[in-house]
Amino acid sequence: MKLLVFAGSTRLNSYNRQLARVAANMARAAGAEVSHIELADFDIPLYNADLESRGTPADVIRLKELMDAHPAWLICSPEYNGSYTGLLKNTLDWASSPVKGHAVWSNGDKPFAGKVVGLLSASGGAMGGLRSLNTLQPMLMNLQCWVNPVQYALGRAGEAFDGEGELHSPAQYNGVRAVVDKTLWAAAKLNAA
Repeated sequence: MKLLVFAGSTRLNSYNRQLARVAANMARAAGAEVSHIELADFDIPLYNADLESRGTPADVIRLKELMDAHPAWLICSPEYNGSYTGLLKNTLDWASSPVKGHAVWSNGDKPFAGKVVGLLSASGGAMGGLRSLNTLQPMLMNLQCWVNPVQYALGRAGEAFDGEGELHSPAQYNGVRAVVDKTLWAAAKLNAA
């Protein structure tokens, strides 16, 4: 199974980027073909319909192609003010925007429709960014994704990782693993021939 993993943060020491690395490694160990990307590697401006009318940026097309090539995704979402980040919203807005007259990308449902998406979050607070997942899920469902009902919010993330970037607690490890496993399982079922 091909799995795309990314975090909705570009902060150097982001807990969610660390969590994305952990989840990507778990998925690889489970036999998935993982593409772990960093949103900082994409030159995507703030969404603006006037800008879009002058042409969709090349990195948006590159992101659409990556998303489309993977039947399953894991998104690690930080929580800002009780919701997901502006970076993540902007990324998804661009990726879902139709490219007028394009042979492949003229439909806004592509690359989202039918994708299996697992959601994780991490935060320094006790709730672990859970509210970001509660607001992200309806948006992904509106884009016709199948959102994994098993989600995990890593609380007190500043204390969760060891010096090697792994999770200290078996309970935390198992929480993340449950999301990874169910996402891969669902993608295999939904994409079976």
